[in-house]
Amino acid sequence: MGENSLRFRQIHMDFHTSPDIENVGALFNAEEFAETLERAHVNSVTCFARCHHGLLYYDSKKNPERIHPHLQNRHLLRDQIEACHKRGIRVPIYITVQWDHYTALEHPEWLSINEDGSVIDASDPRSQRWTAPGFYQTLCLNSPYRDFLKAHTQEVLEQFDPVDGLFFDILFPVSCCCKYCRESMLKQGLEPHRHEDRMKHSQQVIDEFKLEMSAMVRSYAKDCTIFYNRGHIGTPHRNVVDAYSHFELESLPSGLWGYLHFPATVRYARNLGLEYLAQTGKFHSMWGDFHSFKNKAALEFETFHMLALGAKCLIGDQLEPSGRLSSPVYDLIGSVYGEIEKKEPWCDQVTAVTEIAVFTPEEFVRAGGGNLPDSLKGAVRMLQESAQQFDVVDSKSDWSKYKLLILPDTIPVSDQLAQKLEAYLAAGGSIIASFESGLNPEQTDFNLKALGVTLNKEQTSDIFGELVRGKHYERFDYAEYVLPTGELGEGLPETEHVMYAKGIEVSASPEAAVLSKTFLPYFYRTYKHFCSHRQAPSSGQSGSDAIVRNQNVIYFAHPIFSQYNQNAPRWVKQLLVNAIKALIGTPLLTHSGPSSMIATVNEQTEQHRWVVHLLHYIPERRSEEIDVIEDVIPLYDTKVSIAVSKPVRSVSCVPEGTELPFESRDGRVEFVVPKVNGHQMICIQY
Repeated sequence: MGENSLRFRQIHMDFHTSPDIENVGALFNAEEFAETLERAHVNSVTCFARCHHGLLYYDSKKNPERIHPHLQNRHLLRDQIEACHKRGIRVPIYITVQWDHYTALEHPEWLSINEDGSVIDASDPRSQRWTAPGFYQTLCLNSPYRDFLKAHTQEVLEQFDPVDGLFFDILFPVSCCCKYCRESMLKQGLEPHRHEDRMKHSQQVIDEFKLEMSAMVRSYAKDCTIFYNRGHIGTPHRNVVDAYSHFELESLPSGLWGYLHFPATVRYARNLGLEYLAQTGKFHSMWGDFHSFKNKAALEFETFHMLALGAKCLIGDQLEPSGRLSSPVYDLIGSVYGEIEKKEPWCDQVTAVTEIAVFTPEEFVRAGGGNLPDSLKGAVRMLQESAQQFDVVDSKSDWSKYKLLILPDTIPVSDQLAQKLEAYLAAGGSIIASFESGLNPEQTDFNLKALGVTLNKEQTSDIFGELVRGKHYERFDYAEYVLPTGELGEGLPETEHVMYAKGIEVSASPEAAVLSKTFLPYFYRTYKHFCSHRQAPSSGQSGSDAIVRNQNVIYFAHPIFSQYNQNAPRWVKQLLVNAIKALIGTPLLTHSGPSSMIATVNEQTEQHRWVVHLLHYIPERRSEEIDVIEDVIPLYDTKVSIAVSKPVRSVSCVPEGTELPFESRDGRVEFVVPKVNGHQMICIQY
């Protein structure tokens, strides 16, 4: 790796420090700071120029009034950088953007404004009152604040030349209606009174800011890494990839994100053409959780999962106001990063080996943080639990390398997208679609004719005349049933299985095969008639078509992906697994382990090897708010079978170097992994 390449073992050192705290940095010792990081196997640490309080941690000439009023060492940032550089540790510099309490107080005219004239505040809406603490009032990048940011960044670039990297934090679109935004919206023909137009304009402003700022940074430091953080990487980033040197996927599972956000996000981000790292935290809960410690098993899983999905690792910490690092925290981090260092040779410059693509609904709905679309979360859950090798894609992705494309529940299909989907099928691809996926954007008819279904004129409505399809009712008021048979019923008893959310009512085209009908309950649950505590049982009477196959396309009328995310019926997952097998055969990788085991495959082409990652850590909901991982439960004698296209020379557990016996037959290699103690990598040399 080059000097400015992304490192595997990084720290994001938050330092949002109140102006009401005295003796800031009084115990800071540069040598001790860098030595502690080095001992913990850290080789990159992001340190602060300006925090969310709006305060500076260096000797600013342009804005001396913003230097933290109780900062004991006005060269704190400089000393951090110099001490770390002596030990070969990179130090990207942190600059806050849309949250800056000092600026919000001094320049309220630069704040983002709601439609009603109130200030846009990103804190919990339940605490929107004067006494609510926090620096979450959001500044507008369309105001003169942008000029301040450019001048501030210029000073950082000049004062710390050469700068390893810049981390710009908090850039997300808001429905701003300030005077600057109203003026520019009107010039573009947008309507400031419409929320959709305000959000569109805000995204444009952010994209323009990123491109403008990166151009300026490059004029000072062409090798400086650049990243803009919004707590999520998704489809909006595709348009401004050129503004970034790499991606950092903020995803603290114990915070807003949960354990599903990272795998869903990284499987999309890794196909945008940039190097990427993933970011968790040492905190038990969330950023700023001082004196807390993540369970070691959780920190292992989160970082090893990063490696399994091709990412470099970053752990978030917050430097205490005194300026001294917590030795127990870095003992914890070091115990994990020491293992990461051993694993790196099999994790660098990898390409994911995948055969399935999941079309992200995020292209059509706003998402971010833990607020991923339910259907995407359900798809990731089912595919991950069944050891499928998959990516997440959008309409601009290249689908040619995938055997199967999944359209989960809510993918509208325009004429242009329909043409691309038809071309993919014509080239030999397969599609699984569900529920409303394939409908035109107006939802009046199916635009993807290859599904082999037509929309029934009559769709079930409730007593208020509103469509009930896809809605989740507490007592499953409009649930119905399917009867799995034949190939799609493998592993399931041949009897009715409940589908908790009502499907869309369709009829198979003459050329398509009906794999299952919908079976209706005796009646839907209303005040007029009900049975027992929840939905009525099956009446045995068939309704519309439920599962349809048209050549290399299988369509499910029910929202199977959002349903699995809602309450995880195993039969729904089994139906999907059977449909995948029916279309593309035995999966790329199979194993004998439990569904709680995560399995991924990466390739290192230069080293002529595939690396299989097996992870077995089980997040548990031991509290009302967060999932935790405390224990490692080993697995023994796990059988693995993987399809390979080249002769295999050896199979071994790495980094241990233990050779494993293997058999090659019918285009697959099979072997047994003696023990998976949390995480095991297997090197398949060809």
